[in-house]
Amino acid sequence: MGPNLDLLVGVPGDEVLPRDPVDEVGPSRSPSPSSVTSGVESVEAGGGMVVGSGSATGHVLVVGSTMIDLVAYAQRVPEAGETLVGDRFQMGFGGKGANQAVMASLVGAKVTMANAVGDDSYGRMTIENLGSFGIDTGHVHVVPGESGVAPIWVEADGTNRIIVVPGANDSLTAAMAVEAVASFDDLSVVVGQLEVPQTATAAAFGEARRRGVTTVLNPAPAAELDPELLQVTDWLIPNEVEFSILTDGARTDDGALVAYAEQTGTRLLVTLGGDGVAFVAEDGTVSRFPADRVEPVDTTGAGDAFVGAFVAGLATGLDVVSAIRLGTACAGESVTRPGTQTSFPSRERCGELLAACS
Repeated sequence: MGPNLDLLVGVPGDEVLPRDPVDEVGPSRSPSPSSVTSGVESVEAGGGMVVGSGSATGHVLVVGSTMIDLVAYAQRVPEAGETLVGDRFQMGFGGKGANQAVMASLVGAKVTMANAVGDDSYGRMTIENLGSFGIDTGHVHVVPGESGVAPIWVEADGTNRIIVVPGANDSLTAAMAVEAVASFDDLSVVVGQLEVPQTATAAAFGEARRRGVTTVLNPAPAAELDPELLQVTDWLIPNEVEFSILTDGARTDDGALVAYAEQTGTRLLVTLGGDGVAFVAEDGTVSRFPADRVEPVDTTGAGDAFVGAFVAGLATGLDVVSAIRLGTACAGESVTRPGTQTSFPSRERCGELLAACS
């Protein structure tokens, strides 16, 4: 069974500790050259893009969520009204924004986080964790109230189910987001998700567009998209489930992918779980990139690993095909270990994957 990119992430407790971002974990595995289909030639010839305003700094700004993940592992999820004894429990750092920021930093991009956390122990731990990965937290605002949490259930086959309780994430304002973008003149990519208010993300993307900076939206969790946000989105990266929701049930055949890319006016990239990734180039060509076959342990955060590595690849100068290869390789490795950020390839391993994809 291949890596499931379909489901994305991401108690006070002193046991929740920042992961050492340089620790080597898991087996080494290089992306296979066969992971790119014959349609790629057209992407490389006409589907590449210039990232940002020509800057080669590789600076990624993530306007997104931070969460404390509360993960329960069980052989199956309980039926309605049933109490089930689980196998184990794990707490960790998550939130789609934070996960993508961590993955981008591990790949080697300069990363800044724009977010709001609560004035509780979770908020303090979140800021410390981001800092441990070298992420700039100067635009993480502390607000009164509770930080976000994400209870997660993981079944024996690695399938997960997630409930997001946004907490302070809902306090991120358009003004905060715009201030973060305007504070830098070296941004290459601004990336957002749907776990913070769309008005904040739209404002950040609008400011980025005015500055010639590429914008990437991961529309997760799936929700109706604000037209103003779509108008300032360059790249749209849903997973297969989110694509179906956004398109009222469309399948991911080539025709449906091209139609939605044209409808939204975006560069569309859809993650397909064990089937890899589908990409619609500007000329309407669809290319598909198979995923490496691995035995999944926990798919939580795999999609975030893909998005974080992909945007870091773009920001640091990779062409689209190489950035997709990098994202697929990082996501594939992440599902072979439990947890979210703790499952991501180490900084050293990311360097190997980046070299293999360059």
